[in-house]
Amino acid sequence: MIIDAHTHFYDPSRPQGIPWPKPDNEVLYRTVLPEHFKEAAASDGVTGTIAVEASEWMEDNQWLLDLAEKEPFIVGVVGNLEPGSEGFADHLARFAENPLFRGIRLRGKVVDDLESSDVTLDLEMLAIRDLELDLLVREEHLESVTSLAEMFPEMRMVVNHVGGVIVDGRDPNLFWTKSMFAAAECSNVYCKVSGLASATRREPAPVEPGFYTPTLDVLWHAFGEDRLIYGSDWPVCSRYADYPNVMRVVRDYFEGKGKKAAEKYFWKNSLAAYQWEKR
Repeated sequence: MIIDAHTHFYDPSRPQGIPWPKPDNEVLYRTVLPEHFKEAAASDGVTGTIAVEASEWMEDNQWLLDLAEKEPFIVGVVGNLEPGSEGFADHLARFAENPLFRGIRLRGKVVDDLESSDVTLDLEMLAIRDLELDLLVREEHLESVTSLAEMFPEMRMVVNHVGGVIVDGRDPNLFWTKSMFAAAECSNVYCKVSGLASATRREPAPVEPGFYTPTLDVLWHAFGEDRLIYGSDWPVCSRYADYPNVMRVVRDYFEGKGKKAAEKYFWKNSLAAYQWEKR
C-alpha cells in the first residue's frame, strides 16, 4: 500500500473557474482530477491519496469533499480554512461533519501570529475535534512551529514540503537543520517529505537519488521512522520532475532503511497523523 499524502485537484472548466493556478501557468492550468493522478501514479503502486485544498474560496472545500465522496481513491481531505478569520467556527463545524475531512492547512504568516487570541481560540476548536494541522512554512517560520506544537501538544501537526529548505545536493543550512531538530523534539510533529523536486529550484530536477541524501539524512535523524510521511505535491511537482522520478528518489532512500521503515513512510505514518478513512 502507498498513500500519497499531498496532491491537489481542481477544474478550470467550471463555470466559476478557479483562483489557483492562474491561466498563465502553462504547466498547471489544466483540469486535474483523480483519474489524471491515477494515470500518472498507478504504475508506481500508489493506492490512495490525501487531497490538499489550495483554493482560497471557501466553497472549494465542499467541492473537494464532494469529489472525494465519489472517488474512494481519495482517503482524506485537508481543507483551506484560516484560523482567526470570520466564521471559522461555523465553517469548521460544517466541514468536519464529513469523516473525510481530516484537518486544515496553515500558512506561515498565521503560524507566526500566535499572539492573536482569535487564532488560538480557533485552533483549540480544531484540537477539540481531534483534527490534524498541516503547516505550509518556510525556514523563517520553523521556530514558531515548535512554539505552536508546545502550545497544542495534543494536536497532530505535519510540516509540509520539508520545511521550505532548498535542496542543492549538499548538507542543508545550519538554521534549517537546528530548527527541524527542535520541531522534531515535539512528539506531535510529523514531517511530510514532499515537494523535493520543487525544492531543488531546477527544471528539470536531478533524478539521481544521492543528490537528495544529505537532506533526507537530516530528516531521518530528526524524525526517525515513525514521523516521516510520503507526499508528491502532484501536479505541482510536474514542473520539475515526472511522477516516476519523484517516487524513485524516496523509494530508493526509504526502502534502503528496510521494509518496516518503508511501510511506515509510505502509509502507516500518514494513517497515524491524519487518521484517514480506509476505503
